[in-house]
Amino acid sequence: MTITLISYDPSNGERLGQVQTTAIEQIPELVKKATKVAGTWINLGLGERLSIIQQAYAKAEPRVNELAELLSREMGKDIQRSTGEVNGIVFGGPYIAKEASEAFQARRAGSGTTVEYRPLGVAAVISPWNYPLAMANNLIVPALVAGNTVVFKPSEETPLIADAFVKILHKVLPEGVLQIVHGDGEQGKALVQSDVNLIAFTGSQEAGKDIMARAAGGLKRLVMELGGNDPMIVLEDADIPAAARFAVASSFENAGQMCTATERIYVDGKVADRFEKLVTEVASRYKTGPWNMPGVNIGPIINIDQHTMIVDHIKDAEAKGARILLGGSRQPERYIEPTVIAGLTPEMVMENKETFGPVVAMSSYSTVEDAIERANNSVYGLGAIVFGQRDAQRVADQMEAGMVGINQGVGGGNAPWVGAKQSGFGFHGSPDGHRQFTQVRVMSS
Repeated sequence: MTITLISYDPSNGERLGQVQTTAIEQIPELVKKATKVAGTWINLGLGERLSIIQQAYAKAEPRVNELAELLSREMGKDIQRSTGEVNGIVFGGPYIAKEASEAFQARRAGSGTTVEYRPLGVAAVISPWNYPLAMANNLIVPALVAGNTVVFKPSEETPLIADAFVKILHKVLPEGVLQIVHGDGEQGKALVQSDVNLIAFTGSQEAGKDIMARAAGGLKRLVMELGGNDPMIVLEDADIPAAARFAVASSFENAGQMCTATERIYVDGKVADRFEKLVTEVASRYKTGPWNMPGVNIGPIINIDQHTMIVDHIKDAEAKGARILLGGSRQPERYIEPTVIAGLTPEMVMENKETFGPVVAMSSYSTVEDAIERANNSVYGLGAIVFGQRDAQRVADQMEAGMVGINQGVGGGNAPWVGAKQSGFGFHGSPDGHRQFTQVRVMSS
């Protein structure tokens, strides 16, 4: 019996389309196929693999607008952001491929010794719904360039855009080099427990722990980014208008559905009133609505469960004494209006867990040491932000995060995307990150 996975428009609940769900018993066969073709893919050589991947991505260039509209309809983000994401992978994919190919070049390590970067075999790539192409692309490309074959499981929330893009790549990629598995967590678990050699995953902390447990029997390689609860510290001498604009933009980006969205803000008490006022003014200019409505910069929440969780976080904060400066717990169906909360305390759920919605949550502090302690009091450690002048670097040095931004967002340049504590296991991006998709071999003669 054929079972279908149905995709819905999160802005109105209308059915967009469907894909065939991959039967659990079919997954081992797909992995066997990937293993069988791996030898041929490896034997092509690094240069030939790079050329094929670049040709495959070139097939997507004429379809950027089509893909962007599908991404907006299926995930909910506005067309400008969807177009940016699609352009980023269509034109950025070949760049990542070239960077990876250079990272995989053998290097001398003394007289008669060479360090080589060899493929691991079959890579399982499991990606999230919030950036359904970008997150997948960052894992698939280095895996393929290295000589691995890939079995890709996109989120069940965004199967159509993933399926459309893979079909484009299939016009050039050899058969079996990149295969797709559709389904929910059960398909993901089956893929993890199959005979894959590497699991590259972006998603929740809970799912990451489950993957580690299932992968332990085979000691499979893991590259995982597991979300964050990113703090921001605003010092007394910060550029307060700039800090307020950043706080809102970061908290509201992609309707707050972003792993490095600012979730907790600690503001020096001497400037807290001014900061709160400016944040509220900036946040009030944001507009919610579907992807094709002019002026919209906050789209719908991906599903009802996520919407309910965000509202519950706001209700919890209200019940525990938070001040609601904008928005609140009375929210429309499918959307979260711009919400600003002051008086965040350690007892509130919002301080300890990802809200993953368009909510700015603030708290004032009397000493910066208190702010640093609260910022670091989390199992997460993906990103952190510090706004200030004189002591900004000193404070940033004490932040327990894989990526820290001073008066700007995290990441950038030719650096890896990396989390600390329970936000990451391994990392990706940059030459160092690309090499996580290989087996290092030392050859001496």
